[in-house]
Amino acid sequence: MVARSQHIMHGLRDGLPIALGYLAVSFSLGIIAAKAGLTAWEGFFSSFFTRASAGEYGTYTLVAANAAYAEVVAMGLVTNLRYMLMSAALSQKIAPGTSWLHRTLMACCITDEVFGISIAHRGYTPPSYTYSAALISTLFWASGCAIGIVAGSLLPPSAVAALSMSLYGMFLAIIIPQAHSDRNVLYVLIASFVLSGLCAVMPVVGQWSSGMRTVLLTVVISAVAAWLKPIKTEKDGEA
Repeated sequence: MVARSQHIMHGLRDGLPIALGYLAVSFSLGIIAAKAGLTAWEGFFSSFFTRASAGEYGTYTLVAANAAYAEVVAMGLVTNLRYMLMSAALSQKIAPGTSWLHRTLMACCITDEVFGISIAHRGYTPPSYTYSAALISTLFWASGCAIGIVAGSLLPPSAVAALSMSLYGMFLAIIIPQAHSDRNVLYVLIASFVLSGLCAVMPVVGQWSSGMRTVLLTVVISAVAAWLKPIKTEKDGEA
């Protein structure tokens, strides 16, 4: 019981910086949602259960255009397909014997940043840690969207853009320490940046959505890294 309480506190502690970054980003999404005709409550609940900037931006844009439900669902699947890969990766950090319910709920908690701190957690990642980090960050994300709807466009676009940069700085703070301690992670990180930039300007791949390009690069880069630098386990004779 004490260990679980500690995991919850650690999750809240690590999730708070993510929550603050989410508040700024979701505020700008709230302005877009307001233009689509959503109320503050509708924006809060849609953000609470979506928690994906690209997915929500696409959703609100399609809602404003009176698109069909099938178009909204298809767009959400494409832009958020990368979370399936993150769920598979996170499953390797869950202790054996963890119930399927906890595994499912942890997968539902995944965002880019919550996935980052869950993977970086030392040893197995307990469900209570991921739950608490996801809870505080999700509440701030949904609240930011609702506040953005209420506030409308009171803030100038330059101020909203400046606040949004804090999320990218926070995400770099998650991955840089891992790259500093493991040279293989550094190589993968550099390859990800370079190939992501190239794919964005390539003739065919550049026309794909950012979510689809992310899925493609994740599969290719992780497969190559696993083939060239496989992680040794105790079963292989190494600790």
